[in-house]
Amino acid sequence: MLPGLAAAAAHRCSWSSLCRLRLRCRAAACNPSDRQEWQNLVTFGSFSNMVPCSHPYIGTLSQVKLYSTNVQKEGQGSQTLRVEKVPSFETVKAVLKKREYGSKYTQNNFITGVRAINEFCLKSSDLEQLRKIRRRSPHEDTESFTVYLRSDVEAKSLEVWGSPEALAREKKLRKEAEIEYRERLFRNQKILREYRDFLGNTKPRSRTASVFFKGPGKVVMVAICINGLNCFFKFLAWIYTGSASMFSEAIHSLSDTCNQGLLALGISKSVQTPDPSHPYGFSNMRYISSLISGVGIFMMGAGLSWYHGVMGLLHPQPIESLLWAYCILAGSLVSEGATLLVAVNELRRNARAKGMSFYKYVMESRDPSTNVILLEDTAAVLGVIIAATCMGLTSITGNPLYDSLGSLGVGTLLGMVSAFLIYTNTEALLGRSIQPEQVQRLTELLENDPSVRAIHDVKATDLGLGKVRFKAEVDFDGRVVTRSYLEKQDFDQMLQEIQEVKTPEELETFMLKHGENIIDTLGAEVDRLEKELKKRNPEVRHVDLEIL
Repeated sequence: MLPGLAAAAAHRCSWSSLCRLRLRCRAAACNPSDRQEWQNLVTFGSFSNMVPCSHPYIGTLSQVKLYSTNVQKEGQGSQTLRVEKVPSFETVKAVLKKREYGSKYTQNNFITGVRAINEFCLKSSDLEQLRKIRRRSPHEDTESFTVYLRSDVEAKSLEVWGSPEALAREKKLRKEAEIEYRERLFRNQKILREYRDFLGNTKPRSRTASVFFKGPGKVVMVAICINGLNCFFKFLAWIYTGSASMFSEAIHSLSDTCNQGLLALGISKSVQTPDPSHPYGFSNMRYISSLISGVGIFMMGAGLSWYHGVMGLLHPQPIESLLWAYCILAGSLVSEGATLLVAVNELRRNARAKGMSFYKYVMESRDPSTNVILLEDTAAVLGVIIAATCMGLTSITGNPLYDSLGSLGVGTLLGMVSAFLIYTNTEALLGRSIQPEQVQRLTELLENDPSVRAIHDVKATDLGLGKVRFKAEVDFDGRVVTRSYLEKQDFDQMLQEIQEVKTPEELETFMLKHGENIIDTLGAEVDRLEKELKKRNPEVRHVDLEIL
């Protein structure tokens, strides 16, 4: 035992001496004698004898290469050593190679029965023989639905039609038949409308007609009737008196009547059912009609009023008796005031339902149709006051210039209303966000859910008619989603499956099976959150949760 212990001690002492000597050689001003001793040790093989065989670095010593070069520095010759280490271990290859997914793999995608019938010209009986797969439904009204493998459907279509060329010909024929069917349907609908007009329509009133008996539709219809009568009598007064102010008021009432007709058209269009071409509906038609109404007020009302006022200033004309004009203006003031009161009451009721102040509700144009009626009737009342005042000054002084100034004042008032309507409705059509308090409430509802880590890039857009579209980037907690999946599994069976895994192929099969199920669980979590958002906030109609 003593010789062995002595040899081990000698080895340890030699290794310590070697380490100290190597440290001295790496210094900038090392001793040449030490470097020579180091080179002799390595060159003549005494290095390997000094190092114990059990040292962890002994396996790589054979891969060390030594280079000796002569470098002249400050007129003195010196030798330096450069050690290059060559890797001695081979790269470990992955068990599973990267899989190249081609077009054949996408044939395993699922396809619904409706698409299979339409795109591959099949019948319902043809699909009965194919494999059926139950999947989670993307629609709210159904829990799950049946899909088919796309490869099975394609194979069945080739079996039915014989070749891809025959299938393409059949698709072309069906497309032509569909176009012909739509043309016949259009002609038949036209004939049916003419038949109903001739015999009378005894069916119940449609939803489009019912919107004009309540809410904004009722306000618009009342305004159309009153402004139409006012327009008729004001034109009679202008013809009788020749007053520029009365002409402006007649043009004002005419523009209001035409614009409110546009609003009625927008209201009837906005309640139509969404179709494939307009999946989010037609609710923005109210903003579009209000925008056109604002432009119409500017071009028709303000433009003609300014023009007539300027012409009155340049070529003043004597004015006849204004008694009938005053009577018509008084009646117009009463009727316009009644319409204004109806619009104010409707806006107050809607603002109270939204939890907003009357001023804020009007400024943000939350109800564009009623908002237009409010502004037009306000301008009409102020216009009547301006016209009556200027006509009174003309009657007292006998100077027709005051009457022309009244026409310019009414035109300026119409221009201001028009500019406000154009601005507010343009902002609404650009995609206006809802109130920050509502956005915060929706965000907190998501963040308080256990499966959600964070919410990013939240966007809540007002679609009109109290409809909101909500979009957010959601960072889900994978552990919570996985636990939600595991709670529905049999742990004993899963443990047995794990114990049976012996090869990489079996491991891949096991992971693919449960990985796909976890993805389905994540989709179910998204559906649950969307339903919760719509339930807590009825104004939210469309929810888009994107997974980070």
